[in-house]
Amino acid sequence: MSASGGCQCGAVRFRVEGELGEASICHCRMCQKATGGFFGPYVGTSAGTLVWTRGAPRRFQSSNKVVRGFCGDCGTPLTYEYGDKEIGLAIGALDAPAAAAPSVQLESRAELPYFAQLADLPVHAMDEPRAAAHLAGIVSFQHPDHDTTEWPPKTS
Repeated sequence: MSASGGCQCGAVRFRVEGELGEASICHCRMCQKATGGFFGPYVGTSAGTLVWTRGAPRRFQSSNKVVRGFCGDCGTPLTYEYGDKEIGLAIGALDAPAAAAPSVQLESRAELPYFAQLADLPVHAMDEPRAAAHLAGIVSFQHPDHDTTEWPPKTS
C-alpha cells in the first residue's frame, strides 16, 4: 500500500511507501496555531517510508520536542515531526484523506468549547441559488489530488 499527497500549490509532494499508522486529532494550542484550525489532524508513518517526490518542506521548530513541516510557497501544513523515526502527516494534505480516519483525540483539555456542537450546525445547501452561483464561478488553481509530472501546467 502507498499513499501520496502534497501542498495546495503543488510545490511539495510526497509518497508513503508502506502502511499509514494511527490517525488522530490533537486539540493543543500549538496544533491549532500550526494548522489555523480547531485541531491538528495527523496520521503517523515511519520516517523511512516517507519520500519527498517534489520539493521539500520548510520546517519550524514549534517546541523543544516538535518540528513542523510546511510548504514554503503556499504555507500548507504537511508534517508533525517528533524525533527522527515517526512523522505525522497532515491528513488534509493526503490525496485521499478519507483513508486516514482518526481513531483518537489528544489534548482534549484544550478542545475549543464549541467543538462538540460543530456537527449540529445547520448545513448550507450547495444547490441553494446563491451558493450554486458562487461555486460555479470558482476556478481552482490548487494542485489536483494526484501526482503530476509538471506543475503548474504550462499555459499556451
